[in-house]
Formats: sequence, C-alpha cells, structure tokens
Amino acid sequence: MRLPDEPELPLQINIVPMIDVIFAILTFFIMSTLFLTRSEGLPVNLPKASTAKQQQVPTRITITVDDKEQVSLNRKPIAVDDVTEQVRALVGSNPDVLVIINADEKVDYGRVVAVMDRVRKVEGAKLAIATQK
Repeated sequence: MRLPDEPELPLQINIVPMIDVIFAILTFFIMSTLFLTRSEGLPVNLPKASTAKQQQVPTRITITVDDKEQVSLNRKPIAVDDVTEQVRALVGSNPDVLVIINADEKVDYGRVVAVMDRVRKVEGAKLAIATQK
C-alpha cells in the first residue's frame, strides 16, 4: 500500500541478465560452429602446393598414409595389397568417384607411388593428392 505523500519511483528495467543470456547464446553458437568442419582422412601433415584447388566431386574415397607409413581407407587401416580390391568395391559403377590420397610429407615417396599405382588399376576412379595451400 502506498501512502499519498510518498513520491512515485520511476520504473527501471534491469538488462544485465538479458545481456548475460545473449552472451551465453553467442558463446554456444561460436563453439558449435568450430565443430562443423568435416575431416575425411586421418590427421597428417600435408605438403604445401601453391597451385592447389578445391575439388568438387559428389563421391569421395580417402586413402591416408600417415607418418608411420600405415595405409588407411576411409579411416580404416588396410594393407597396401588390398587397396585395389577395396577401392574397386567402393567405386562400383559410379563414374564420379574421386580417390583422394592424404600422405604425410615425411612418408617415403615410393610408398605413396605404390598406393597410387594400385588406385590407378581401378577403372573409373579419378585420383587426387591432398595438399595445403
């Protein structure tokens, strides 16, 4: 109950809680966008190339050769001798398949060529080597 001689206080809106909520939402969106990048191969140190271009092909097969020279096909370890059969099974009759080789820059050149040679035996598979710009 208000007394008649008491002055009326102006209404105030406290916006500090609203600012806290907005910063929390902003932080959530920033953190969630950091996890939206899609990694197709295993993490390796790619060599650099000044003429590197982004390839736009609907179907991709990723072969990774890590610094210990372990070969992986779509993140699953395989033997080099099994590369041709595995890639042939994944390619099937699809003519728009790109096989990307992610090879660590410290890997022996002969090991990468051996993997490339086995991929070339598969008809219809287009071959690309991943690099950093």
